[in-house]
Amino acid sequence: MPGYKAHLTGGAVLGGGTIAAAVHFSYLPYDAWLLSALFSIAVMASLFPDTDTESKGQNFFYSIMAITDVLLIVNHYYQWAAILGLFAMLPALGKHRGWTHTWWAMLLVPVPLIALPWIFFRETWVVTLPFYLAAVIGYFSHLLLDREF
Repeated sequence: MPGYKAHLTGGAVLGGGTIAAAVHFSYLPYDAWLLSALFSIAVMASLFPDTDTESKGQNFFYSIMAITDVLLIVNHYYQWAAILGLFAMLPALGKHRGWTHTWWAMLLVPVPLIALPWIFFRETWVVTLPFYLAAVIGYFSHLLLDREF
């Protein structure tokens, strides 16, 4: 099975390519912050399926999550920090190559990217859909490299 570098590369290539195409065909505006966020989400999602086992990918993923959580706390976003902490623990609920390596997890794990902004801020799904799709694309790249599709 591919290692974390291959999964990072896969997420970057598939995520970056999809984002570039979306900008080219005017589905997304050329906004550096938005595009950086979407790219980061795709790359991080490409590592998520392997966070259920001790690996360099897991260490990288949780290092980024810990830094993000600390930044949320320092900036007084306690609800978001708690939610991030809760979702970061989910892979511990299964065995390696269990539920995290399924097509339905690829579709369900990113749902909070649409649901939580709506619940807390009544943000329309049209605004949050690109973030959800970036996560699904990154996740898909992992499953594709692991030959789960």
